[in-house]
Amino acid sequence: MPIKYDKTAPRILYSCYTHISREGEQFIPEHVFGYILAGSQDMSVGDKTYHFNEGDFRFFSKNQLCKFVKNPPAGGEFISLSAILDKDTLQSISQEHNLHADAPYTGEATLLLEPNELFKNYVASLKPYINSKTEINRALTSLKVKEAVMLLLDTNPGLKNVLFDFAEPGKIDLEAYMTEHYKYNVDISRFAYLTGRSLATFKRDFERIFHTSPNRWLQQKRLTDAYYLIKEKGWRSSDVYMEVGFKDLSHFSFAFKKVYGVPPSRL
Repeated sequence: MPIKYDKTAPRILYSCYTHISREGEQFIPEHVFGYILAGSQDMSVGDKTYHFNEGDFRFFSKNQLCKFVKNPPAGGEFISLSAILDKDTLQSISQEHNLHADAPYTGEATLLLEPNELFKNYVASLKPYINSKTEINRALTSLKVKEAVMLLLDTNPGLKNVLFDFAEPGKIDLEAYMTEHYKYNVDISRFAYLTGRSLATFKRDFERIFHTSPNRWLQQKRLTDAYYLIKEKGWRSSDVYMEVGFKDLSHFSFAFKKVYGVPPSRL
């Protein structure tokens, strides 16, 4: 399982799974520099699908919705390492080194990075802490996150325009966005943020457009999809609930039975 961490501090995350995992919030709130030490990972981000293997270095820009599957190798463990490039650290680097976004970022939001000795040495420098029983102390973690940022800039200079763009998401077409992204398992507050609205404005705009509350609309859309996948495609309820955006099987089964009169396993 992932290590515990202080959400207010710069973070280096070490994840280890002995079983296939799809768990976790389907939202990337901060930029991430990651490396897979063992196993593989499938990710769907927007309309694109990515497959990452052992030895792959990745970069994910913030404010993306994603679905993922972490696959351990046969008889082994899925192991990954991620440096969370938090806003405070990036602003500190921006001020210290006079680095600023000077144009809109035009690159991909999810990148498979070209491996190099700098990246490999960086991961090697973290391994003593990975194998330790204690967490990396906050001061050292901050330095290692800053190091990850500088390595990315050195090897991929174009990332400057995404790493140092501190603007919040702008207001966008709510109807189009929700129709495309309702299957992602994130809170209403995330949807509000990503569409450039306060939570109150989001709810008000949502009810004006859809004539119902966000929670009711989301549940009905997800249940309709689930019914189709089970009834027409033969999916199992245990495979459907996360696919359509429910957080857990018990909540999905309860909501499904309430609407359709039978539990999904009986359909």
